[in-house]
Amino acid sequence: MIRKCATGSAVPRLVLMIILAAAAALHAQQVPAPAPAEPQPQTQEQQPANQQSSSQEASPEEIERPTKKKASEYNKWTFNVGGGASLTNGTTRKFVRGGGGVGAAGAARNYSKYFGVRLDFQLDNLPLRASALQAAQASGATDHVYSLTLDPVINIPVSKNWGGYIVFGPAFYHRSGKLDSSSAIPGSACNPFFIWWGHCFNGSLPINGQFLHSSQNEFGYNFGGAITRKIRPNMDLYVEFRYLHGKHHNITTDLRPITIGIRW
Repeated sequence: MIRKCATGSAVPRLVLMIILAAAAALHAQQVPAPAPAEPQPQTQEQQPANQQSSSQEASPEEIERPTKKKASEYNKWTFNVGGGASLTNGTTRKFVRGGGGVGAAGAARNYSKYFGVRLDFQLDNLPLRASALQAAQASGATDHVYSLTLDPVINIPVSKNWGGYIVFGPAFYHRSGKLDSSSAIPGSACNPFFIWWGHCFNGSLPINGQFLHSSQNEFGYNFGGAITRKIRPNMDLYVEFRYLHGKHHNITTDLRPITIGIRW
């Protein structure tokens, strides 16, 4: 009887242990395994980099917005035209009276507000004196000089409306003239006028009588300056004074033209 009771109490205990073990196994299968933790330091380090790259990206408005170019303080190219009269100097003064008309035009390439290179073409009329016509034994004559100069130009701004500039450099001159007529005898001795006129060879006039026309090329230099007054935003009025000197075979041409004009 005791053995049966012991056997009967052991069976329920064993069944209870089996049920508890099965419940524990089932609970272990239902609970999911914890996910591995993401590396937080890397995420935190990448976030500022993403923010920095996004801040560097331009917005569509900034991309489409046209950029305004800064206005230059000077014009790369300037042009000038003017007229006036010439004063004479040196040997030229003995045969040419002052007051001959002047016409000038030029262009300058500016490399800064203060410095540029300027090319000028100028025509100077040379009216002969009465004493020169008497020495040439001529009733009348025409004479003029074409000049071509290439100069550095130094601009000197003084105020908003006033300024100036200085020019100096080499020059090429072509002087030509014509006597209306002459009673001079071919082959006769030259006087100082015919020496300056440029048709005196070996101390006498050419025998063929070709001394009515004069034409000669001279190389030399020029320098001068001007005062400018702004009359419009891109236009100046200028008054210029220059000294021109050319020489060929000891024959010289010296002029001091005064020119009034505009440049833009």
